[in-house]
Amino acid sequence: MKGDRVEIVVDAGDTTRTYEVIASRAGRRVETAVRRGVVEVSEVTRNGSVVRTARFMANRVLALVEQPVPREDRSEKAGHTGRPLGEDPES
Repeated sequence: MKGDRVEIVVDAGDTTRTYEVIASRAGRRVETAVRRGVVEVSEVTRNGSVVRTARFMANRVLALVEQPVPREDRSEKAGHTGRPLGEDPES
């Protein structure tokens, strides 16, 4: 979802570097995968096409922080009381 973000902190020898991959448009999401010693963070469209990918050696990655956008809970929408259907509100 637009705004989803993954931060990657990588050991760069004598210092650390921080990279971010952000879902830049509506309908896109950020996916992470660890395969064969490589961490891949990809921005993906709704139909699964990869827009861009960042790859890091797994032994150099210090932290991988996923920060999803807070989703609106559908039960908290205006007008929804949380009562089951057919229940009389007066009783």
